[in-house]
Amino acid sequence: MNVAKPAGSPGPLAGIRVVDMSHVMAGPVCGMMLADMGAEVIKVEKIPGGDDTRRSVPPAVAGESAAFMMMNRNKRGIALDLKTADGREALMALLDGSDVLIENYRKGALDRLGFGFEALHARNPRLIYCSISGFGRTGPYADRGGFDLIAQGMSGVMSVTGEAAGRAPVKAGPPVTDIGAGIIAAMGILAALNHRHVSGKGQWVDTSLLEAGITFMYWHAAISFATGASPGPLGSGHPLMAPYQAFRTLDDPINVGAANDANWRRLVEVLGADELGRDPRFASNAGRMMHLAELAPKLEAIFRTRPSTVWLEALERAGVPAGPVLTVQQMAADPQVIAREMIVETDHTVAGTTRALGLPVKFSATPGGVRYPAPAYGQHTAEVLREIGFPEARIAAMIAAGAAHSADKARGVAA
Repeated sequence: MNVAKPAGSPGPLAGIRVVDMSHVMAGPVCGMMLADMGAEVIKVEKIPGGDDTRRSVPPAVAGESAAFMMMNRNKRGIALDLKTADGREALMALLDGSDVLIENYRKGALDRLGFGFEALHARNPRLIYCSISGFGRTGPYADRGGFDLIAQGMSGVMSVTGEAAGRAPVKAGPPVTDIGAGIIAAMGILAALNHRHVSGKGQWVDTSLLEAGITFMYWHAAISFATGASPGPLGSGHPLMAPYQAFRTLDDPINVGAANDANWRRLVEVLGADELGRDPRFASNAGRMMHLAELAPKLEAIFRTRPSTVWLEALERAGVPAGPVLTVQQMAADPQVIAREMIVETDHTVAGTTRALGLPVKFSATPGGVRYPAPAYGQHTAEVLREIGFPEARIAAMIAAGAAHSADKARGVAA
């Protein structure tokens, strides 16, 4: 098991300060990606209650939401009441010295508090202001709230998931539009940082769950735009290649990606299915796609005769792309996953040792990674306020008045 790296580990974004005002998932994914790459990310949570994901339980570990801890590692956390003058002043002082703001509030909410793009750009022209929403900040749906389920449906994703046309709609299991929007937003921020490096000026980066969902539709859109028809669900199959899907074996299912003609010939040899190799219907990818409804049952009938491990070993020897269908626990124990540091341990101040997912991109000169766990609610409030110049007496007064929240204060420890 890999452990979190020391706090001093370098990363390609070292020296960049990010204020993460987002909540739940898309924005926190964006902030987490930047933090994993070395940025200093300060998560600003609301009073009362903080990020809604803190209440996404069960499961919880020692009272701490597992979901919140997964999405907010490598961040310091403060809690401010932005309805108070002191809370707003603290946030503004923090933003004055920051490079990036991430927010996913309803349209207009931050403008009313004095933290809209125009106001902040006038005050700090170098600030990159990133908004993530359900549908974007322009267009007829700009005022709507958004959730992954809704975006999956409206982007076309749900029209191509599931087993067959005529069945009930099925969403992708992971919240792909939330996660996708977070990654796309991080990409946009990096591009804006490069532009600022050249021009000295920040800008507004705006993306949405809907656009993230549409981005996953490249193959299906290519088919639709070329034919004028919308493709439907294919289960685990591919809309352009065959055989490229899951097959049941004598025990556990496996995925087989024999999509091109060379791999098709290798697959036929492994299966001992010379008759399929000679069948003119299956001689080309186009033919296999056209006759997939006839081909797939023939292949599965052969796969059902032996255990998955036997088939996977044989396919590996033959050079046919294939793999098991793993559960989350099995994935986390896979030696390749561990070798790539995609499962790491952190030592949370309340929950103790917890596991997190690692950074999915590696850097040879400036390695990023998971350095420390998600913050407890208000864990770093006093610390950050000190850093931006607030005197101890004022910090204590803000906490006492409820304009700020300190985890130490809540535990009865001096702030």
